[in-house]
Amino acid sequence: MSVFIDTNVLLRTVQPSHSMHDPAVRAVSALINAGEAITLTPQIMAEFWNVATRPLENNGFGFPHNKAREELTRIENFFSLLSETTEVYREWKRLVVRYGVTGVRAHDARIVA
Repeated sequence: MSVFIDTNVLLRTVQPSHSMHDPAVRAVSALINAGEAITLTPQIMAEFWNVATRPLENNGFGFPHNKAREELTRIENFFSLLSETTEVYREWKRLVVRYGVTGVRAHDARIVA
């Protein structure tokens, strides 16, 4: 089985002060220990970078460039990165048109695709 990890789970694993830090770390550790194939997409990595490097006053983590890069490398070492293809785009377009997806939810539709 393959398990897809969303941006918020990754973010919680690097934010020890967050109330969901421990549950996120436990969940990811349990999946790894169970030998599950954990996957994510380039979009998830970009969303992670966005929040990690965004200033604290703009609801980000304020990580310096080097720390964000280290976290991306750590994530890459643990999880499989799925490729984004023309077929993914076509499926995304089909979903947003069919279901009338608008605004920021279009990002989640891309993940579904």
